[in-house]
Amino acid sequence: MHAVGIVLVLVVLATSVATFARRWRIPAPSLLVLAGLGVALVPGVPALHVPPQIIGAVVLPPLLYSSAEELSLRDLRTVWRPVTVLSFGLVFASAAAVGFIAVAVAGLPPAMAFVLGAVLSSTDPVAVTALGRRLALPGRVQVLVQAESLFNDATSLVLFKVAVGVAVAVGGTVDLPAAGGELVLLGGGGSLVGAAVAGVVWLLRRRTTDPVLETVIALVTPYAAYVLAESAHTSGVTSVVVAGVLLGRSGHRLTDARIRLQLHAVYAVVVFLLESVVFSIVGLELPTLVRELPAGTGWWPLQSVAIAAVLIAVRVLWTLPLTRAVKPSRGRLSWRVAGVVTWAGTRGVMPLAAALSIPLLTEGGKQLDGRPLVLVLTVSNVVLTLVVQGLTLAAVVNRSGLALEPEHTAREEADARDELNRAALDHVDGLAELEAVPETAVDRVRRALTARLDRTPEAPDGTTADDAYRQLRHEVIAVQNDRLHRLYEEHRISDTTLRLLQRDLDLEQAALGRT
Repeated sequence: MHAVGIVLVLVVLATSVATFARRWRIPAPSLLVLAGLGVALVPGVPALHVPPQIIGAVVLPPLLYSSAEELSLRDLRTVWRPVTVLSFGLVFASAAAVGFIAVAVAGLPPAMAFVLGAVLSSTDPVAVTALGRRLALPGRVQVLVQAESLFNDATSLVLFKVAVGVAVAVGGTVDLPAAGGELVLLGGGGSLVGAAVAGVVWLLRRRTTDPVLETVIALVTPYAAYVLAESAHTSGVTSVVVAGVLLGRSGHRLTDARIRLQLHAVYAVVVFLLESVVFSIVGLELPTLVRELPAGTGWWPLQSVAIAAVLIAVRVLWTLPLTRAVKPSRGRLSWRVAGVVTWAGTRGVMPLAAALSIPLLTEGGKQLDGRPLVLVLTVSNVVLTLVVQGLTLAAVVNRSGLALEPEHTAREEADARDELNRAALDHVDGLAELEAVPETAVDRVRRALTARLDRTPEAPDGTTADDAYRQLRHEVIAVQNDRLHRLYEEHRISDTTLRLLQRDLDLEQAALGRT
């Protein structure tokens, strides 16, 4: 009952904080972390200890799946090279840099210093996605940041396992060939499991028309991908990401408008609750861990700042040469793109779960030296990035000049709507020539489409919608759906515009009912 009470309190706290965050236009994750810190500092509040298995097996799968579904596969194809470099090279470089600085400024044993480096080496997909929703970044920049955070898990997990193995072993050494094989097993095996789960789910959803059953399948999918991959000793995170990316691009072909709207609403609630609770936990954990620090570790705030600065510096140096791939038309390096990509790469829930899973004892039965400090430095860096980078990210994007102007987005949306309405009007005119549809239904639909093209209100004609009219409207929406996705594949509209217009078409079709 105690755990249930804590969860309920966190949900109430998160809902209140999210309300104020929207009103004040502040990123909710940053405000939730601060709220968690504030609650933890209140006298009498019990210490919070969250098992890492709860974060890994319960919280992460749906959040990762939702982030992966939002990823633009079209834009990912254009930036896969820099994503690969960041997912491997930057992870290794960050782990090494943090390891060296942790030995120098924090006095950690070398083995534990590199455990800390492995924990903090990768960006967090949950935090990156949650903070990036409010930004109007160009598609390639947004996908670069988001895809890197989704696909660098296998690399950082292998580093973490190797580092922990050395730290707990007596006279432990690093077996590089074995580590390389484990990296292939985690990443490749997780990808295969995720693809297999996506294939099975695709077949099931193609044959399902019950909204309740469809919702259950969608909610179970990320957990199935995670558990199956972990059971096969591969990367559960990679499996969930691959399944989400593959199913996210085919959602409009798997279900009808009514079910898509329901799934969107259900997942919005689930993601809101889990994100709210998990970011609050990050803030709640820090004071508890600080109280458990041994004597002589009072310099941890400055040490944490030094580690954060090193992570930012290494990230800038690695992202700068890759900016040509993000903005190829410029033909030169872009400090503005490097700055935005660096500042958007925050740490979050996954480093917290990894740090909490560090063993308490060595293989010889002795207490693992430096573990409490590693936990504090990890969580303090997570808090630092979520608060400092989170609160200032929008300003950095605006100052960089990369943010898409609202006029640009509105113009793209208006042009796309006109394109859809013209395609629908051509289809209606063709049916009228064939006399395949009653003339009254054709006239009603034609008047409505013409009014939209002329930017005039649709005048109601006082007639009821008969079966012929509804059937024609369904046909028109199908034509518009087809044209919408063709515009997207031709790179004429952004992923944001695609999702907005797809939702409008779904709402229109759901309002018509079934034919």
